[in-house]
Amino acid sequence: MHEDGQGGEERTTSPRPAQGVDQPGFLALERELTVLLRRARASQGEMARAVHPDLEPSAYGLLVRLDECGRQRATELAAYIGVGKATMSRQLRALEELGLVAREPDPADGRAWLIALTQEGHARVRRVREARRARYAGRLADWDPAEVTELARLLSQLNRGMEK
Repeated sequence: MHEDGQGGEERTTSPRPAQGVDQPGFLALERELTVLLRRARASQGEMARAVHPDLEPSAYGLLVRLDECGRQRATELAAYIGVGKATMSRQLRALEELGLVAREPDPADGRAWLIALTQEGHARVRRVREARRARYAGRLADWDPAEVTELARLLSQLNRGMEK
């Protein structure tokens, strides 16, 4: 690759598309995932506001991670979410100020801190997550329970494949 004279990179060889990407199944997958992700982004903002009116939408995922996995180091959270140390520090400071998380010394390393949900944080996150599951149940009420289970299995498989 080399620069194109406008500060960008230009490929010297044309990229070959992956085999079969023009198949109807992959086209449908792209379209449906685009719709799902757009709705998920909008929903994340609503859920964040339901936890606390001043909560940034991007911080909602941190709270869910802490709810599911328990206390963690900030570096673990940053790696999971995919943000840098400065961004994580800023988000955690905001969550602390809202009373949703607290820092506690890491017993395995006196220099490090663990981040945990406060009782208030647990209560608020659980309330929002329960409401979210109730919405899913209402919207999928006409689905066979086996189909819901299969969808969850396939989404899990997709998510594992995306981690590779």
